[in-house]
Amino acid sequence: MNAIQPEQKRFLRTKAWLLSTLLSVPFFAACSSPRQEYAPPPPIDDTRGGRVVPPRPNQPPQARRGLSTGQTVAILAGAAALYYLYNQHRNRQGEGAQGKYYLSRNGRVYYRDAQGRAHWVTPPREGIRVPVEEAQRYRDFQGYNGRTDGRDLTDLVPAQ
Repeated sequence: MNAIQPEQKRFLRTKAWLLSTLLSVPFFAACSSPRQEYAPPPPIDDTRGGRVVPPRPNQPPQARRGLSTGQTVAILAGAAALYYLYNQHRNRQGEGAQGKYYLSRNGRVYYRDAQGRAHWVTPPREGIRVPVEEAQRYRDFQGYNGRTDGRDLTDLVPAQ
């Protein structure tokens, strides 16, 4: 009564062979040689996580390099600062924070590191001091001299 019939034996043998083959495929696929054709890893958002930087104590403002005392400056923050940084870096060669910057489809600015990972760029909280003549092209953006209204970088992304 507990004897296995020849037809069942053949079916069980086929089933065991199929299952062992299917279970070994992931093992062999994981051991294959790595390829450089894979998409780069997901972006790293340096603005989230990481350590919290304590606020600086009240100190007199330091003199900025490249600006004379008689020169009028504008403060670029937010979208205006991001667009300024993007324009300063978009034609540079190289990788990393000092290399080329890109404008994403969602209106954010990023750069790629040596491994090809994207890093989102965050403008400094205190803003960027720029000569007024150079800052005029950013006057319509949020963050120009403390403005809270205006354009953001999603306006610059081409429609798809």
